[in-house]
Amino acid sequence: MSWISADEALALLGTKPQTLYANVSRGRISARPDPEDPRRSQYRHDDVARLAARQRGRRAATTVAAESIAWGEPVLPTALSTVEAGCLFYRTSDAAAFSRHAGLEDVAALLWGLEEPVAFDSFSGRSEPGLLAAYRMVAELAATQMPAFGRSRPVLLRDCVLVVSMMAAAIAGLTSGPVHQRLASHWQRPAAADAIRTALVLLAEHELNASTFAARVTASTGAPLAASVMAGLAALSGPLHGNASHAMAGLVQEARRLGAEAAIAALLRRGQTLPCFGHRLYPAGDIRAPALLASFDVPPLFVDLAAAGEALSGEKPNIDFALAALAATHDLPADAPLQLFALARGVGWLAHALEQIESGTLIRPRARYVGEKPGL
Repeated sequence: MSWISADEALALLGTKPQTLYANVSRGRISARPDPEDPRRSQYRHDDVARLAARQRGRRAATTVAAESIAWGEPVLPTALSTVEAGCLFYRTSDAAAFSRHAGLEDVAALLWGLEEPVAFDSFSGRSEPGLLAAYRMVAELAATQMPAFGRSRPVLLRDCVLVVSMMAAAIAGLTSGPVHQRLASHWQRPAAADAIRTALVLLAEHELNASTFAARVTASTGAPLAASVMAGLAALSGPLHGNASHAMAGLVQEARRLGAEAAIAALLRRGQTLPCFGHRLYPAGDIRAPALLASFDVPPLFVDLAAAGEALSGEKPNIDFALAALAATHDLPADAPLQLFALARGVGWLAHALEQIESGTLIRPRARYVGEKPGL
């Protein structure tokens, strides 16, 4: 991966500096501080070259579509969330500011278009504790719930509440009250309640990420709402998504042995990617990370890792780093980050499912065949 200066980027693009900065703020070009002069920025060469090629002539529709699937231009309309100018917005609310006082119940009301916070304690059946139970319960509901098409919005909203309530019962226990308090009580970590609340709000929605796209494609078929959540859970479980914070474990262990700077330097010398740092939608740093880290006393080792990682790589900690730090601070279960991700993002998946159902359209991309030509 190569980085170039602003002058080199402008020479390739043939545009004014304002256009370069606009492309950075929209996530089209990744930027980082210049390691030799933090007052200046460097820009990812591949991103600049791609935009320069676009400006030199109209590209084939297949090329545009292929690039859009992988961190490219937006491919679906939504009124739910967006990342603009380094900030995450839920509708018109700044998510970082919203997380200072709101809970998951408030986020659901905002994203689902309701006037009052949603209570997620409507499920009273038998529930085993843990994420595995949540997966099982959602899968069973997906197999039995009515298809979404042809049903009124109030009925669909009841289904939404039921799905999240079932997940909350499995993850946070069969109790009542705000989900973050139930989780803190279930994990016997009452001091962690406010940080858990903040994490749930910040994780609830992030426009068209991999799991949300999976959930939205499922919703476009008219499948039950629980099936959309099941699709989201399947995608979330991957190490590049909801399980990304697990990658911090090895780095933390090495940092305890060698020190933060030495551990990161050794990793980078081996040609490995620094886990849980950087995010392509946030050239100046994932805004969710400082918002979450501000909600608890970050352990000194993680403070050192954050500083050393930024100094050596030019990237800032992302939300996965913050989740790993939260789990370490309060000695939460090893899979607590994924549990928080699943419960919170379920609210966002359902918001997208509702929006997709209202559109009445099927999401069905075409494949670009690159294999041997058939003998026709």
